[in-house]
Amino acid sequence: MSTPTPPVVRTERIGSTLLITLDRPEARNAVNAATATALAAALDELEADPALRVGVLTGEGGTFSAGMDLKAALRGESPEVEGRGFGGLTESRPDKPLIAAVEGFAMGGGFELALACDLIVAAEDARFGLPEVKRGLIAAGGGVIRLPQRIPHHLAMEFLLTGEPVDGRRAGELGLANRVTAKGQAVAEALRLAERVAENAPLALRAVKRVVRAADGASDEEAFAFQRTQMKTLMASDDVREGMTAFAERRPAQWTGR
Repeated sequence: MSTPTPPVVRTERIGSTLLITLDRPEARNAVNAATATALAAALDELEADPALRVGVLTGEGGTFSAGMDLKAALRGESPEVEGRGFGGLTESRPDKPLIAAVEGFAMGGGFELALACDLIVAAEDARFGLPEVKRGLIAAGGGVIRLPQRIPHHLAMEFLLTGEPVDGRRAGELGLANRVTAKGQAVAEALRLAERVAENAPLALRAVKRVVRAADGASDEEAFAFQRTQMKTLMASDDVREGMTAFAERRPAQWTGR
């Protein structure tokens, strides 16, 4: 009898949060074809279940992800999922909030996975870097595109042109990380942050993400026009009525996502 192949991505439901863990510690959670496919499936699980409100993405063994699995790439494996980008995430458009909990290395594609999330929690000794230029490449999984949108231009260019990493404490100073924790505490803090997010109306959370995406590169006229369509949907929802009623009655809202 053959031994079952261990999963390369694990999921665990913690309340209304889905904890997604890259589980290749022997390879520093580098992304090969199987990992990309499994991560895409985990994100589908998050999106499909109305009981799940937020996802937390992390890595096993004290490392977030070392990026692309170079050995697998040399064998001809792709770390991308068609239409969804590196790791099945960097070009996808999940509606539900996603938080990266970064311990250890988030290098190259690993950093790009974190940049594809909505929020980042980093241990103070985490390492963020885009070293692709040291290998004759560029950070094509979203690093070159997203990093200049997240931090000031010249600071982003230092990452991209030198390939040198920074630690979690510096990432916090640059505004890359929402929270900076002691070593080993990133997941716990990310789960607490997920609880705070999940207290809010799921339709409103989805609308926030959609408007932010639509406004990127759009004119004010286009952005406000799209926002009006989202507001029209929200104003007709049960959640808006519940939110207003709960406020008037001074009680926690009971969201249905409808």
